[in-house]
Amino acid sequence: MVLSSRETGRQPQSGLVDERPAGAKLAQLRVALVHDYLNQKGGGAERVLTSLFELFPQATVYTSIYEPPNMPAAIRAMPIRTSFMQRLPGIFRHHRTYFPLYPLAFKSFDLSDYDLVITNTQGFANGVRAGRRTTTICYCLTPMRWAWNTEEYVRREGAGRLARLLLTLAMAATRAWDRAAAGRMDHYIGISRAVAERINRFYGREAEVIYPPVEVRPQAISARIEDFFLIVSRLAPYKRIDLAVAACTKLNLPLVIIGEGRDRARLEAMAGPSVRFLGFIADDAVVRDYYARCRAFLFPGEEDFGISPLEAQAAGRPAIAFAAGGALDTIEPGVTGELFYEQSVESLTQVLSDFDPARYDPERIREHAQAFDSSVFKCRMQEFVERVMHGA
Repeated sequence: MVLSSRETGRQPQSGLVDERPAGAKLAQLRVALVHDYLNQKGGGAERVLTSLFELFPQATVYTSIYEPPNMPAAIRAMPIRTSFMQRLPGIFRHHRTYFPLYPLAFKSFDLSDYDLVITNTQGFANGVRAGRRTTTICYCLTPMRWAWNTEEYVRREGAGRLARLLLTLAMAATRAWDRAAAGRMDHYIGISRAVAERINRFYGREAEVIYPPVEVRPQAISARIEDFFLIVSRLAPYKRIDLAVAACTKLNLPLVIIGEGRDRARLEAMAGPSVRFLGFIADDAVVRDYYARCRAFLFPGEEDFGISPLEAQAAGRPAIAFAAGGALDTIEPGVTGELFYEQSVESLTQVLSDFDPARYDPERIREHAQAFDSSVFKCRMQEFVERVMHGA
């Protein structure tokens, strides 16, 4: 039996799709885009928001908090409405501490005058109020990781016994709220097959899979490949960058890490001389150059999708990733990269020891990445919205 792309969750493996503006009916819609928070640099969620706004330039963006200096120019140009949380003391530095207030923040938004509300969320954005005639679509980055997988979350964050107890109690209430908020959404879209499965498991809802946008076209294949592995990421504990640092230190393999985050000091302390930390690089052209010249891109965490391995593949470079989450949708072993099957230093070390970049065809890798281009995302989102709004 042959399954359709909708049944498998895989989009067609074709070239770039011609971008087309939203149809006349969609352009006339009153649209609200709802985003959890806008205060962190360089996230995939913000790229989704940018592509959604390009598809619906008439939209107004609603979010709990907004820190303009951390946002790219495309987001700073959007009409953005914030909640009362914007005025809380120390909110940008301690936004996690205020998590009990996020449901109230989104409930304070009355979006009943809009025709279409799209929430771009991994947290609380589904708490907005919409009218009976409003069509609501949740583009789900993942059900709340900290609420539905609390034990793993607090273990990775190193929470103490009292904090663990308080978080466990708080997360039980958060799960109940999240399930109720999810029930008010008309339609669900998951960013990967793994996320669609979680949506079904936690919310009892079916979800179509539409992969997030990846900027494939700016990337280019380089004739000069250098002797280093690459990571481009926020430096947070759940990213498991420690596995790559430990493996490359053990094997004395060159590793370049681009990104900032609260885990940097710990990672630097465990790194050997073959590991270099470059911090956050604002110039996209410089980052693209690193993608194009690396031996391979390393992706040791379990991500809901994972855009950065595809950015490396767009430059013709293979990716080495932990075999879970979105990596199962984006990496073809032996063709566009390799998977390691235990989230351990030993498992990653074995793959790195056997890795030969000459085995991979850069043109074939880039062709694979083109099926995830931002133009594909916009085309599929437009088709989905037309279908649920107008039966097209």
